[in-house]
Amino acid sequence: MNNKIKTPILITGSSGFIGSNLIRTLVNSGYKPHVFLKKDSNIWRIKDIINKAIIHKVDLLEFKKITKIVKIIKPKTIFHLATYGAYSYQNNRDKIKKNNLDAAINLLDACKSIKFHVFINTGTNSEYGFKNKPMKESDVIIPNSYYAVFKASFTNYCQFISISKKLPIITVRPFHVYGPYEENTRLIPTLIKCLLMNKSPNLVDSKISRDMIYINDVVDLFITIATKKIDFGEIYNMGSGKNYTIKEIFNTVQSLLNLKIRPKWNTMKNREWDQKIWVSDMKKVRKKYNWKAKYSLNKGLNETIKWYRKYHSL
Repeated sequence: MNNKIKTPILITGSSGFIGSNLIRTLVNSGYKPHVFLKKDSNIWRIKDIINKAIIHKVDLLEFKKITKIVKIIKPKTIFHLATYGAYSYQNNRDKIKKNNLDAAINLLDACKSIKFHVFINTGTNSEYGFKNKPMKESDVIIPNSYYAVFKASFTNYCQFISISKKLPIITVRPFHVYGPYEENTRLIPTLIKCLLMNKSPNLVDSKISRDMIYINDVVDLFITIATKKIDFGEIYNMGSGKNYTIKEIFNTVQSLLNLKIRPKWNTMKNREWDQKIWVSDMKKVRKKYNWKAKYSLNKGLNETIKWYRKYHSL
């Protein structure tokens, strides 16, 4: 890690896919971040490194409690990744609202009274809705799910507070992130597991697309943003800037595994957010941070397969 992150560091969502990879990178670089964890959090992703962080058992819906902790910690860098509703089985509207809007507002309001270097909010590319071209940060948002609606609402709140209070708050919008520790039900883990067991995966329309970005690139961009001068209320995409069809993704995984298995196309129903053009416009990030993804799809998938073979029981 070339650039120093201002400490203390506070992370929410560290037991999730992206958060666990971020905290792993930080502790392996010598940092000892503060972490907010719910009492019932499943810590399987971070159980081997959790003793290298400072854990606070708290729910973000407990405003008084998190405010008290924040005043003691006085974090300089805040990575907000806690979320709920990103997976199709998480469809309770009220729970999605509480976790993505109410809890997030509590966290930001608790941090407003301290002098922090940066508050990085993690939004979602689903805030854009359906587009027939690369998605730009300046696009009008038309959220396409409850999850996207409440994520977009907090993005707007972040912008309002940042600009009106002159606070360094920005939002990042990850696209399809993949790699070690990803949720088992997602596309890449499903493909790898099925193919390693010589099974034909059930898949949606082969022309459905994703902007695929490897987790190491996502963590690198989080850290890059955290160590630079922050603009008030800005939004930045986190993607590769490349559109890959499910067929291209499947063929790449199959080639890396040196297998020949026929997938079962159209045996899985398309989700309401599936689309044939789903790609980020990364010009703003390249101009601001001179940054672009380092991992090609082939390289990222190869690293993911190696991790599965080494650490994951099928």
